[in-house]
Amino acid sequence: MTPPIAETLKLDARKLPAQVFERFTRRQFSRKAREERAERAWESFGKPGRDPARLGSVADVLAIRGNWGPHLRLAQLENHWDEVVGPQIALHSRPGGYDHGVLTIRTESGVWATQLTYLIPQLKAKIAERLAGLPIEQIVVTGPRASSFARGRFGRTGR
Repeated sequence: MTPPIAETLKLDARKLPAQVFERFTRRQFSRKAREERAERAWESFGKPGRDPARLGSVADVLAIRGNWGPHLRLAQLENHWDEVVGPQIALHSRPGGYDHGVLTIRTESGVWATQLTYLIPQLKAKIAERLAGLPIEQIVVTGPRASSFARGRFGRTGR
């Protein structure tokens, strides 16, 4: 038969219940305090000074500090492209990219690229009106890219 745990650990058998139950009583008091704090927080929810920051304002701060502004404006331009150029032209073109004030517009054919080239002044004015945070100095319109045989394994220089 094994001896009692109090003898094995060389503990005073008279103080053992007090030591064990002291932890439970401290834990119970901290639990009650936690429940009271939670109750007070619930009762004051929605009162002035207790409202958390809204997700939109937090996202705005992140966008400003992270310099995401131009990327977000370009995404906004892509989402509303049909409102900027019209539904017919929007079917055949899309914003391709934005880099240091240069907006690139990609079209599906050279004819649409030519058509959009004539509309560059109106596009600049309309984009500046709708997207104030996207400074556009130049708009470049490109057509489809033709494949080239100059690159690759069999490509040579100086032909």
